[in-house]
Order: sequence, then structure tokens, then C-alpha cells
Amino acid sequence: MNGVRTTSGQTIEPFGGKFRKLPKRALKRIGVVDVGSNSIRLVVFDGAARSPAYFYNEKVMAGLGQDMARTGRLNPEGIKRGFSALARFAALARSMDIAPLTCVATAAVREAEDGPAFQRRVEKETGLKLHVIDGEEEARLSAQGVLLGWPDAKGLVCDIGGNSMELAEVADGKVGRRVTSQLGPFRLQQVAPDQLRAHITTILQGLAEKLGTDHDRIYLVGGSWRAIARLDMERVGYPMTVLHEYRMTPDAVADTVAWIGKHDLGTLRAKVGISASRIELVPLASQVLSQMIEVFGPKELAVSSYGIREGLLYEHMSTTLRKRDPLIEAARFTEKQMARLPGFGKKLYQFLLPLFPNLTPERDRLMRAACLLHDTAWRAHPDYRAEACFDNVTRANMAALSHPERIFLGLALLHRYKNNRAESQMAPLFALLDDDEIRAAEILGKAMRFGAMFAIDDPSDAASLRLTPAGTLELRLTSTGRHLMGEVAQSRFLSLCKSIGVVGIVK
Repeated sequence: MNGVRTTSGQTIEPFGGKFRKLPKRALKRIGVVDVGSNSIRLVVFDGAARSPAYFYNEKVMAGLGQDMARTGRLNPEGIKRGFSALARFAALARSMDIAPLTCVATAAVREAEDGPAFQRRVEKETGLKLHVIDGEEEARLSAQGVLLGWPDAKGLVCDIGGNSMELAEVADGKVGRRVTSQLGPFRLQQVAPDQLRAHITTILQGLAEKLGTDHDRIYLVGGSWRAIARLDMERVGYPMTVLHEYRMTPDAVADTVAWIGKHDLGTLRAKVGISASRIELVPLASQVLSQMIEVFGPKELAVSSYGIREGLLYEHMSTTLRKRDPLIEAARFTEKQMARLPGFGKKLYQFLLPLFPNLTPERDRLMRAACLLHDTAWRAHPDYRAEACFDNVTRANMAALSHPERIFLGLALLHRYKNNRAESQMAPLFALLDDDEIRAAEILGKAMRFGAMFAIDDPSDAASLRLTPAGTLELRLTSTGRHLMGEVAQSRFLSLCKSIGVVGIVK
């Protein structure tokens, strides 16, 4: 695709179709740099390419775009900090043998009159080729980042930066129409307070005319949105602090925006650990979010920690790789790296499958992931192994996993190592599941607890399981299995039967 020259003389270089596609299980490290209006970040991805494994991640709040709406130029202090950061990132990339870095610059560099000079100087002094992308390409890459983490995403992706805000449609694994606007907080700082609401509404209505208002969900990308979501968690006492896939209703956002307005920003910052430069932009971002909800009328807002950087990783992926389940890919990679017997998880899944004859696709993938992960915390101290399993999963940087699904998976793994969850320090998180889900997680955990120790190689070679309509669980032993059915295995089998509510029969 040919570059597009802007009015400032810069060449916009879209990325579509540009990268070498990675094979299904490529483990090569890929480094990307995102030069935004507020922050500059280096991310190095490693491992299971379909599910981001963050080998290295560093951010500098350079503020390149601060005051640009007023001066038309990049912020001088931001330029100084930006060059320092980019020189460091180039040196880090060389030391990690990652070449070349994929570097993109967004609104600040593309719109500033000294943006081209900054771009040339970056390449000359650091060796980094800085690709300046236009607003629609920025929207496309952000939407691809959401698709990397949410393969079935459907709705609008909204990415807010310092000087711009982009919207893109996503559905059926594809990015649709895209638009860009000047609704970044740095821009809005230059609008008179008494004109701000009308200014924001006018722009949003123009965006709605292009994209429609029939989108049930808006996926929020960007540091300002994540800050608002983190404050929403604080307001409601939410038991997790994982922002990715955190959901908010329009009413909850309205309550949180009002709550933010009643509190001192410094006090809020101290509570949740948001940077000073980020918290300063929250009031303006809150106003944009409130009015966006009024104009577009979504039923739900979902936070995505994935954006442009993950969109660039997605750009590298083949179509075959993109179709893989990020959760299962991450679990497979973790098993390969950390389990005592990589490959056993698939055998365990097959052995236990007769216990769950009516699995939904959603529950089936959680069972697959649990079996792959069941032995990845074996190095932890035995007294803390159950909690380590739970903590690892609930806080892991895994994609395509809602918060309740995280808790379900963590609870199943907890019961893989421990029969009883009473007095667990993780108990507040269990409230994200209903009683039926808690019981199902316990059954899966106790099933893994039995199957994982019953046979070291392949439990299907030792026995088969059959859940009968008469309310019994039959364990049919082979000749090999008869030698393996010791008293510990017997005890765990009976514990499994009790959790299901059936009578155990060994044949």
C-alpha cells in the first residue's frame, strides 16, 4: 500500500499487508514502540504469538502532544524526554537482539508542524524508523488489538489518546468503518469551559452519523479510559484489579463520573496508583465518556488493555494463527514451559470428558485450559500451591477470558490441589460466581485432583470413567490401573463422587 502525504508534508505509511506473517506457533520476539501524544512505550512480545506474552514493557510519560493544540508544535520538554526514551529503547532492542523495532507515531507527531523534523531526527540519531500513521490507520490497529484479545468482539472500539480519539467497528473478526476526531484531552484543554459540552456533543454526533448508534458494546482502549475504570473499581469495592475485560454499565459510568467530581484528584490518585499526568486528564476524559454514552447509547462498556501495540502484533499473524483461541494457546505455552509433564493436560482432558456430557462450548474451553494448566504451579511450596494456582490465573495476562471465567478457572485449579476452600484468602473473589458455577468449578478441580495423580503417563491407559443415568460413577480399571488404584487414589475418587453427588463404583 502506498504512503499518503499529509498537508504538513509527512508521509503516512499504512501497515496493511506489510509484515511477514508468522507461522501458527512462532516463538520469535517482536518489539514495537508506540509514540503517542502522552506516552511512549516499548513492548517486546515473546512466546505464544496468538496470546501476548510480554517479555518486556516500559512506558515513559513524555507528553509530546501537551500544548500542541495551542502552539501547533511538539512540547519542547516532551521532545527531550521522548528522545531520551527512544534512544534507550533502541539500545534495549539491540541488547535483546530485536531488529528492527516496529515504531509508530500517532496524533501528536502527525499533526505538529515540527513533526516531520522530529521523525527525521529520530531516525538519524537512534536508527529507529518512525512510521507516522493517520487517524483511520490508528483506529484500525487499535481495533485489531481488541480482536487479538477478544476474537468474537462485536461493537465499537474507542481509543482515546492525548490529542485524538478514534472509533472503529468490529464484528466477525474483522475491522469495519473507522473514524478519527480531535477529542483527546490535550485538545479539549484549549476549549472554553462554557463551550466544552456543546463542542464534544457536536463532534460525537458527527461520528455517530458515520458509524450509527446501533452498537450494544463499546470497547474502551487507552490510558484515560483505564484510569476511569480503575476508579470505578475503587468506588464499588470490586474485588479484582485486572482491568482487561472489566465491564461497566452506562449507569455505573454516570455514578463514577459524579463520584470523581466530588473527590480531590490527588486523593484518588493515591488510592489507586494512577500517575499524576494521567489523573490530570481524567475529568475531561470523563466528560467525553459521559457524552459518548448519551450519543451512542451502548448497553455495556468493556475495558481492553490491548490496543495499537497488540494490533501491530496481530498484523504479523497469519489468518490461521488469528483463528486460534488465545486462552488455549496461552495455556499450551504455559504447560510447555512450566509443567512437569508437558502434553499430559490433553490426556487428562480426554480422560475426564465423560464426567461432563453436556458441556457448553464456553465451559469446554475452560476445562481444556484448566487441564493444560493443572500442573504449572508444582514448584510452589505445597502449603501455598492451591492459592498460587488461583492467583496465577486470576491475575495472569490472558486474553479471551472474562472476569467470572478467570475466577472459575482459578477456583477449579485451587480444588485441583485442595479439597476445601473454607477460610481462603481468595474468598471475596468467589462472589463473582453464582453457587452453580462454584460447584461446577469444584467438581472440575476434584476431577483433575484425582486424574492427575491416578496415572503419570496417560490415565486412559489405566481406566475409563462412566457417569450413569442411575446416579453412579463407574471407574473401569485396566490391568495396569489395578496396580495404580492405591488408597490415595481411592480417597480422591470418593471425594470426586461426593462433590458430584453420585455413588462411586470401581470395576
